[in-house]
Amino acid sequence: MNTEIKRPHILVIEDDAHINNIISDVLQSENFLCTQSFSGSEGKMNINQQVYDLIILDLMLPGLSGEEFMYELRTNLNCNTPVIVLSAKEKLDHKLNLFDLGADDYVTKPFEVEELLARIRVHIKRKNQSNFTETYKHKNLVLDSSTMSVTVHNSELTLTRQEYKIIELLLKNPARVFTRQDLYELAWDDIYMGEDKTITVHISNIRNKIKPFDEEKYIDTVWGIGFRLSK
Repeated sequence: MNTEIKRPHILVIEDDAHINNIISDVLQSENFLCTQSFSGSEGKMNINQQVYDLIILDLMLPGLSGEEFMYELRTNLNCNTPVIVLSAKEKLDHKLNLFDLGADDYVTKPFEVEELLARIRVHIKRKNQSNFTETYKHKNLVLDSSTMSVTVHNSELTLTRQEYKIIELLLKNPARVFTRQDLYELAWDDIYMGEDKTITVHISNIRNKIKPFDEEKYIDTVWGIGFRLSK
């Protein structure tokens, strides 16, 4: 049996080579994987190539600043990886602005390595606990039950409660063919009163909401029976 434990992978974005190397050496001595970046642009490139468990981010960076990197990370890259900011700036309004941009923590320079390590461990533990969230995926469609959200290619769909429930039923039961009665009674939590177009309209709406983000087929019509998840 393979009992190897996955080592957390941390991205350090710091243009001061001395500080960057100190952080990297300490992280590796503590059994973390570490990737070093020396500019915001290099950090963004790394994010596009690799998934990280945590980012340590300096603000005064050449090219893409730390604040600009945070905006890119949370908005354009749609990445929710925890970020610990390193900065000599201590003013409260500056810190609050960074939290508004999506930073998770803030360590003021100069800092003690022990404090940084303690904060890293807290965020890694929190992230690992959140990873137990139930998610269901089919092709490029992902349902997150903790946030009750559905995304296609990382773009969130705007769904009604019944549309969400229909997708949830299909993703949780990929081999099952659902009759209209099944879907109505499970999604509406009500008694099916006979043939109507309610389910057909909702399935059509779901397909139309997916289509702008993906031409893939996600729901098959099983003629004379109902609907199922596409293969």
